[in-house]
Amino acid sequence: MNYFRRIFQTPSLRKKILFVIFALTIFRVAAHITVPGVDITALQNLFAENELLGAFSILTGGSLENFSIVLMGLTPYINASIIMQLMTVVIPKLEELSKEGEQGRNKINSWTRWLAFPLAFLQSYGMILLLNKSAGGALIPNISDWSVILPIMITVSAGTMFLMWLGEIMTEKGIGNGISLLIFASIVAGIPPVLGQTLGIAQFDQSKLIPFVLVLAVTVALTIIVVLVTEGARQIPVNYGSRAGSRGAQSALPIRVNQAGMIPIIFSVSLVTFPTIVAGFLKDSTNPAVKSTAEWILEHLNGSTPGFFYVLLYVLFIVAFTYFYVSITFDPVKVAENIQKRGGFVPGIRPGRETAEYLGKVSSRLNLWGGLFLSFVAVLPILLTIFFSKQSFGSVPLLISGAGLIIVVGVVLDLIRQINTQLIMHDYDKFS
Repeated sequence: MNYFRRIFQTPSLRKKILFVIFALTIFRVAAHITVPGVDITALQNLFAENELLGAFSILTGGSLENFSIVLMGLTPYINASIIMQLMTVVIPKLEELSKEGEQGRNKINSWTRWLAFPLAFLQSYGMILLLNKSAGGALIPNISDWSVILPIMITVSAGTMFLMWLGEIMTEKGIGNGISLLIFASIVAGIPPVLGQTLGIAQFDQSKLIPFVLVLAVTVALTIIVVLVTEGARQIPVNYGSRAGSRGAQSALPIRVNQAGMIPIIFSVSLVTFPTIVAGFLKDSTNPAVKSTAEWILEHLNGSTPGFFYVLLYVLFIVAFTYFYVSITFDPVKVAENIQKRGGFVPGIRPGRETAEYLGKVSSRLNLWGGLFLSFVAVLPILLTIFFSKQSFGSVPLLISGAGLIIVVGVVLDLIRQINTQLIMHDYDKFS
């Protein structure tokens, strides 16, 4: 309570926090505004029959289940950011621009925003068609008419751009990263409905009480593990030689265990679910080979009823993308050059090429553990679902997915750091 009292006794920090709360309230209101022309009854029936869509709706804070104006959330903007980050490594001009400091980053962010709208427009078309097809065409009548689907696509795309603007305003006038806070709010907003639903089931069906307690215990334990691994890092000692009028200094270069964050899981989910989406359209093919292949994919790679092949492919993709993404974002050669330019060296390692090789070897070993950690967090909810179904517990909803938990922990830890920084700056201002 003393910590909260210090926060709200700091005028500038209190103002930023209240602005963030106000912006998140606007976002949650927008998530419940349904797009006109959609049959809500058919949509509710669809989510009652499809557990996979229900789990995905939790990640969007219920905006998918409401078919709201912010249906896709910030997914197109996240995809645009990932594309631009990858293109920065591929295209030399973008790489040079990223090294120009704040001005270069602002230019890249501007291009990212321009790229987000066409991605949102295309993704809205695919999302609307997929939901309507899953509902047997009852969701949006006359969807083949462009005068019907085009306004819905524009509305949904505008909703994504509104969230993107709202997130940037939160970053500028609030505290923390606005985009991350919106994603955090989407995930957390899905927990109370699941909790209420589970408690309601447990109240009338005692057989659901044991798995609910187990899910709650696993969620708490997994949260602790995620916090420890997220904060975990290998500290590489770096010594800086003495200069004229100064003594040598010792420092450390932290290399995190989970350097890739959530990105490998995002990539992996997209690649694992893509064959299922394609197979759903090809299962009625007149070609026997195509039809049998589509049926095999729907049987073995279906996320709603995951099996051995689905889990194995999911894990392999996560580990592979962990190595791929870190190889793009962490360049040991550049890090070694920066250390050498500042007159530093790693004890026992020669500056230059040998330092780069050493850093690359350490990073590669940590990537293995980071990839396995991400795989464990992503796969554990799936394994729990399979376990409950085999124990005759039936369907027991999870409070939060493994991917969502990583996001929540990362955002909360970053928010705590920034709040502590603001408090320290406020204390320093008292002495000025």
